[in-house]
Amino acid sequence: MEYKDYYQVLGVSPSASTDEIKKAYRKLAIRYHPDKNEGNKAAEEKFKEINEANEVLSDPAKRAKYEELRNNYEQYQQRNKGSENFDWSKWQGNTSGNTGGFYNQGAYHDSTAEDANFSDFFESIFGGRASSFSSAKGPQKGESYTADCSISLEEAYTGTSRQLQVNGTVFEFKIKPGVSDGMTLRMKGKGGKGRGGAVNGDILITVHIPEHPHFKVEKADLNATAPIDVYTLILGGKAIVRTLKGSMKIDIPKETENGKVLRLKGLGMPLFGKDNQFGDLYIKVQALLPKNLTSKEIALLQQLEAERKVKEV
Repeated sequence: MEYKDYYQVLGVSPSASTDEIKKAYRKLAIRYHPDKNEGNKAAEEKFKEINEANEVLSDPAKRAKYEELRNNYEQYQQRNKGSENFDWSKWQGNTSGNTGGFYNQGAYHDSTAEDANFSDFFESIFGGRASSFSSAKGPQKGESYTADCSISLEEAYTGTSRQLQVNGTVFEFKIKPGVSDGMTLRMKGKGGKGRGGAVNGDILITVHIPEHPHFKVEKADLNATAPIDVYTLILGGKAIVRTLKGSMKIDIPKETENGKVLRLKGLGMPLFGKDNQFGDLYIKVQALLPKNLTSKEIALLQQLEAERKVKEV
């Protein structure tokens, strides 16, 4: 009988935690799932192998028995230089306490796996096929799929829509205003078909918003820099600034200092899922100095400088 190194199958160390085993299993299940490898016999066998490994390592009772067997088997191999005459009889028999590793984790359901046989090693040591596959005959929620999409900040502000193709089917989904970078949206019931009358799985779409050249996003608030000529900053007046609603004129108080931050209430991002609620836009003033001064302008500035000096004295 061929010994199975289940830790090697999942690519984890013998000291791996339950969470590490779960993560490794799910990653491999996605990679080798039959839906993504139609007609690939090698992938199909690998999928069965990782399910078998997970069935053992995710169950405390099975893992404890496997650990005892593994330690004895490795010691025997070291003492006998790879001899194949290991006595398996001590380890053969049923193991109770199954926790249903594969299906109860909700990662993937394979309609063909239920009819597949496990290895001789598994059936000999753990007493037949995994009980988690037997329990899978009951209702099982369909598989959930994941996807990614990229939208601009302007689209995040107004809301938009995208088309998504999953398993040959095209879906259109709407994105509400105010979605943030990294937010995951759910298309309920559009994933894999459920079994035994259970609901279908979902499609989970993670939204990505590239960095904007003008606005910096902080939750629902926006930050930007606006160049404003020095005359307006000194004397006060109107200045045109850019917002996600378009360009607009704002009031600049006289003697506004360079670097001052002006708050434009309600001109930030919409609050996702909330009607008529917005963050704020914060504009940092950047003094725009005049260039290519005429001789008359220079003379006027010199005159102003002189008057200021007299006033300071």
